[in-house]
Amino acid sequence: MSKRLKIRQIGNSAGIVLPKEMLAKLSAEVGDEVEVVATENGISLSALNDESDDTAREWIKRGAERYRETLRALSK
Repeated sequence: MSKRLKIRQIGNSAGIVLPKEMLAKLSAEVGDEVEVVATENGISLSALNDESDDTAREWIKRGAERYRETLRALSK
Protein backbone atom coordinates (compact mmCIF):
# COMPACT_ATOMS: atom_id res chain seq x y z
CA MET A 1 0.00 0.00 0.00
CA SER A 2 1.48 3.34 -1.01
CA LYS A 3 0.06 6.77 -0.35
CA ARG A 4 1.39 10.33 -0.47
CA LEU A 5 0.90 12.14 2.82
CA LYS A 6 1.52 15.80 3.54
CA ILE A 7 3.63 16.90 6.51
CA ARG A 8 1.57 19.29 8.63
CA GLN A 9 2.33 21.77 11.39
CA ILE A 10 1.18 20.43 14.76
CA GLY A 11 1.96 23.06 17.42
CA ASN A 12 5.72 23.51 17.41
CA SER A 13 6.22 20.12 15.76
CA ALA A 14 5.42 18.52 12.42
CA GLY A 15 3.53 15.33 11.70
CA ILE A 16 1.49 13.31 9.26
CA VAL A 17 -2.08 12.08 9.52
CA LEU A 18 -2.51 8.39 8.75
CA PRO A 19 -5.63 7.38 6.85
CA LYS A 20 -7.90 4.87 8.61
CA GLU A 21 -7.01 2.07 6.16
CA MET A 22 -3.31 2.46 7.09
CA LEU A 23 -4.20 2.41 10.79
CA ALA A 24 -6.16 -0.79 10.16
CA LYS A 25 -3.16 -2.30 8.36
CA LEU A 26 -1.03 -1.46 11.43
CA SER A 27 -3.73 -2.87 13.73
CA ALA A 28 -3.55 0.49 15.53
CA GLU A 29 -5.98 3.16 16.59
CA VAL A 30 -5.90 6.69 17.97
CA GLY A 31 -3.92 6.77 21.21
CA ASP A 32 -1.79 3.70 20.47
CA GLU A 33 2.00 3.92 20.46
CA VAL A 34 4.04 3.17 17.35
CA GLU A 35 7.70 2.40 16.83
CA VAL A 36 9.52 4.27 14.07
CA VAL A 37 12.81 2.83 12.80
CA ALA A 38 15.17 4.42 10.28
CA THR A 39 16.10 1.94 7.53
CA GLU A 40 18.21 2.08 4.36
CA ASN A 41 15.03 2.67 2.35
CA GLY A 42 13.40 5.26 4.62
CA ILE A 43 11.44 4.51 7.78
CA SER A 44 9.52 1.55 9.13
CA LEU A 45 6.41 2.09 11.23
CA SER A 46 5.08 -0.63 13.56
CA ALA A 47 2.30 -0.59 16.14
CA LEU A 48 3.28 -1.51 19.68
CA ASN A 49 0.78 -3.91 21.17
CA ASP A 50 1.22 -4.56 24.90
CA GLU A 51 -1.43 -7.28 24.81
CA SER A 52 0.46 -9.36 22.23
CA ASP A 53 3.72 -8.82 24.17
CA ASP A 54 2.05 -10.21 27.30
CA THR A 55 0.69 -13.16 25.32
CA ALA A 56 4.13 -13.93 23.90
CA ARG A 57 5.75 -13.73 27.35
CA GLU A 58 3.14 -16.13 28.77
CA TRP A 59 3.63 -18.56 25.86
CA ILE A 60 7.41 -18.53 26.36
CA LYS A 61 7.05 -19.01 30.12
CA ARG A 62 4.73 -22.01 29.69
CA GLY A 63 7.05 -23.55 27.10
CA ALA A 64 10.10 -23.06 29.31
CA GLU A 65 8.32 -24.72 32.23
CA ARG A 66 7.02 -27.60 30.13
CA TYR A 67 10.37 -28.33 28.46
CA ARG A 68 12.66 -27.36 31.35
CA GLU A 69 14.56 -30.66 31.41
CA THR A 70 14.94 -30.74 27.63
CA LEU A 71 16.22 -27.15 27.57
CA ARG A 72 18.63 -27.94 30.41
CA ALA A 73 20.00 -30.98 28.50
CA LEU A 74 20.35 -28.97 25.29
CA SER A 75 22.27 -26.21 27.05
CA LYS A 76 25.11 -28.59 28.00
